Order: sequence, then C-alpha cells, then structure tokens
Amino acid sequence: MTKAKASILIIDDDEDILLSAKLVLKKHFDNVITRNNPKEINQILSKEQIDVIVLDMNYRIGFNDGKEGLYWLKHILKINPKMVVILMTAYGEVELAVNAIKLGAFDFILKPWTNEKLLATVHAGLTLSRSNHKISILKHTNETLLKNNEQQFGPIIGDSDAMQDVMNTIDKVSVTEANIIILGENGTGKQHLAREIHKKSLQNNGPFIHVDLGSLSESLFESELFGHKKGAFTDALEDKPGRFEMAEDGTLFLDEIGNLPLNLQSKLLTVLQDKKTSRLGEGIERPFNARLLFATNVPIHEWVAHGKFRQDLLFRINTVEITIPPLRDRPNDITDFINHYLHLYSEKYQKSHLKITKEALKVLQNHKWPGNVREIQHTIERGVIMADSNEILPTDFNLTIIPKGNEVQSNEFDNLNLQDIEKLLVQKAMDKYNGNISKAAKELGLTRAALYRRLEKFNL
Repeated sequence: MTKAKASILIIDDDEDILLSAKLVLKKHFDNVITRNNPKEINQILSKEQIDVIVLDMNYRIGFNDGKEGLYWLKHILKINPKMVVILMTAYGEVELAVNAIKLGAFDFILKPWTNEKLLATVHAGLTLSRSNHKISILKHTNETLLKNNEQQFGPIIGDSDAMQDVMNTIDKVSVTEANIIILGENGTGKQHLAREIHKKSLQNNGPFIHVDLGSLSESLFESELFGHKKGAFTDALEDKPGRFEMAEDGTLFLDEIGNLPLNLQSKLLTVLQDKKTSRLGEGIERPFNARLLFATNVPIHEWVAHGKFRQDLLFRINTVEITIPPLRDRPNDITDFINHYLHLYSEKYQKSHLKITKEALKVLQNHKWPGNVREIQHTIERGVIMADSNEILPTDFNLTIIPKGNEVQSNEFDNLNLQDIEKLLVQKAMDKYNGNISKAAKELGLTRAALYRRLEKFNL
C-alpha cells in the first residue's frame, strides 16, 4: 500500500492515545508526528510543513471544559488561517466541538474512535489542505501573470538556415527534462524562444513563469524566487509562495542569469542541486517540480574564465545551449519580421490597407538593427502610428542611421537636438558592445537601470 506524502501532527496528553493513533495513521501517511504538550506547536510549525493537525481538547487533569483546546485552536488558526485542525473529544463534549467548528475547526472525532472513522476524517482533512495550498499558489501565480501584463507571443519567425538549426534543436530538447540556457544579444527573442520550448514540452499544461534577474534587486532575490513567510520582513503582510513554487508542474524561465551577483549565484546553485526551496523567514524545505530554462546576453563562458560567473553553476544550467543569432547575421529574416509586424500593428491600429513604400522598405532592409527583433518591432509600430496616408514613408520610422566604424563622423551632430543625440549615442554604445547592457552602460557613464530606461524611452 502506497503511503500518502503528508505530515500529520497529533497532540494529546495521553500517551496511549498518541500511540494508538500513530499506529493507525503511519500505515497510510509517510510522516506522523506526536506530541503530548500543545506548547510545542510553535516550534513544530516553524520547522515542518504540517498538512493536518489532530488536536485534543483537554490537557488539565480533572477539567473537561475544552477551553484549552479552543485556545490552541485559535492560536493555530492565527498562525495559519488555512490550517486543517481536527479535534478529538469525548461524547459529552459534542456541543463544544460543534462550536469549535464554527470557530474554524475542520471536523471532530469522538473518543473512543473507530479506525475507519479516524482515517476517513484525516483523509478528508488532507484533501482540503492540499486544495487550500493549490488555491494559494494559483492566486499568487495569477496575480504575477496579470502584473507582468506580457504581450501575446506568436510563432517563431525566420526561415534562414541559422534559425532552422535553432528550431531543430528545440524540437529535440523540448520534450526532455534537460536544463537549457539560451544565449543571444538583447532583443533577439530569448523569452519568445523559451515560451516555444514550454509549448512543446511535457509541462505545457502548467504555468510559464518568467523572472528577469537583471531587474531584480539583491534584497528581493530570495523573497521573489523562494517566497516568504508572513512577518519575515516589514512588508511581508501574508505568506507568499516564490516563483519556484508558482512554476510547479510548469516551466520557470530565469532570464538574464549572467547578471546575478556571485553571492546570489551560490544560493541559486544550492537550490538547483537540492531541488528544494525554503521561504524567507521559514525553515521548512519545499521540493519543487518545474522545468528550468535560463538565458543571458553576456559572453557567459568568458565570464567564467574571468571569475565573474561560477563554473559549477554553468555546468548545472547548460545541459543544452541554444544560441540565437543576431538579426544582422540573418538578413533574409528581416523581411519576414517586417511583414509580420506590419500585419500585427495595422490590425491593432485599424489601418489594414497600410503598405510600406519601396524607399521605406529599402531603409529597413539596409538598417543594421543593433536592437535586433525588439528594435524592428518598435520601429514598425512607430511607422504604422505615424503614417498619414495608406503608405509608410522612410521618415515615419524615425530611424537614426549609424555610420560604419567607431569614429564619430562630422555630420552626425548636424542635428543638435539633445534627445536625438542621446538616442544616437545609446544606439552606438549598444552596437559597439553587441547589445551587452553592462558594457554599454559603463561606456556611457550610466547605471544599468538608467540605460534600461533610455532603451525603453527610445524604443530600442
């Protein structure tokens, strides 16, 4: 007989009761804990993930009013309002037990019990406990997805040989459980590719949870990824599951992992090795079951050689590496992207008869696209919005042409508009460092966050 994976806590001051209950329940549940003193409840709940508590109502010799049981019931529900508590009571205390149910107890068992009744009641309590847990996870997962407000991702675009090689690799690895790291410059579509892997995986009915580690502050790292317990810090007003829990039976995509500081790399490595997480402020270890995908725009192998990224972590996350080539290395795909986004935004802005002039198309095809797919997407959207007739002109795109070479040309600053010059310099820095945010920000004398804001501002 297979035991249910559950932790049942029994509290009674009668050792015979504890022994009898444990003998019955341990045949059906893999972890049965007994205690003869309810004062140990706090310690146990801080260390163990308890699914069901079976609680006696009387602990003082000669007293059968059940007041202690009611006190500890309220205490448990104050710690965890969703905890399933089953009361043990004598025949003469049935009315008291019914009142306790009104206070939040799940059910009660009469002493002496029948084994069938005990098992049935605990099984019913476990079902409710698991349901409460799933509802909590789904609630926070849904809130996270709504908060992110991510756009809908369509099919992978690109008929070039390079992209066909990428898609062939995806077809091979998606149905496995292998950890995958996706490499590529900013804007090449790493998240899009991760979603495609999820769609083709065996976990495609589960959630897809995206975490941008590059925008996650160090102070929030553990809380966001592993969750926190109510009261773990000032703003922790309720228990909250981490992203690892939210991704249960689905896919967890950790983006920009190359930007993770070394001390946080160590914490992540431990979690990946143990396949368990602990919420901040809580000592309970929770196993997770999620497909793990990673991505970065940095030259990760070079960073390992220079001690900026842990080699053991790289070994853990890159069972398979997939590199998305930049748009400049697959010019044949540019027209496909132009047509895709022209159709998408013409429909969105109700300009279905809009066309791109030959001159405008030539400008797009000759552009180097340092911002890759993201840049071409924003450029086409801007062209659709700015078009005054049924044709999009070259000027509608507002593209700044960056001259070849790293030297500043004399005619680059004929336009002395500060915003245009700032945009040009940002584009040059991104192009110079092939989309590497850290290096471009350093060259410009900006923080990473400040550069991110400018990329968003200029739709790069």
